[in-house]
Amino acid sequence: MENYLIPTKEEDDHIRKSHNVSLLLYHLVCPVKYRRAVILDEVGQVVKETCLEISQRYEIHFVEIGMEKDHAHFLIQSVPRYSPTEIAKTVKSITAREIFRLRPEVKEKLWGGEFWTSGYYINTVGRYGNRDIIRSYIAQQGRNEADYKQIHTNQLTIF
Repeated sequence: MENYLIPTKEEDDHIRKSHNVSLLLYHLVCPVKYRRAVILDEVGQVVKETCLEISQRYEIHFVEIGMEKDHAHFLIQSVPRYSPTEIAKTVKSITAREIFRLRPEVKEKLWGGEFWTSGYYINTVGRYGNRDIIRSYIAQQGRNEADYKQIHTNQLTIF
């Protein structure tokens, strides 16, 4: 096994539970409804504070939050309990509710009554290897053992 799959003590960000160990990172991008430029400093502060509160209530940790006037970027660490869709829904619904509660003037600029668009972008982020490194790691498993057999390999496919 190569070094890229063995984190040192200093860089080990894994979440350890009684029955699993995970390191799941997601890049979530949420555009504002109608791409309206409403994320000013005050709104960004509400998003930040709300995300920190989400971290207290859910196993959703915000590693980084970035804002532009019409969309937000979140680097999120979570646990296998939550699917990427559940994470996105949780973040979007709670932040929108708090923005409208604490900054009601923003709702006037969004005539549909929703803060975020219905869509979003989410992608997994790998700390210890990209697709090629992990594929190579899997392919090398058991090379010294007679009982290891590669039973499937394929290209990534978009459906």
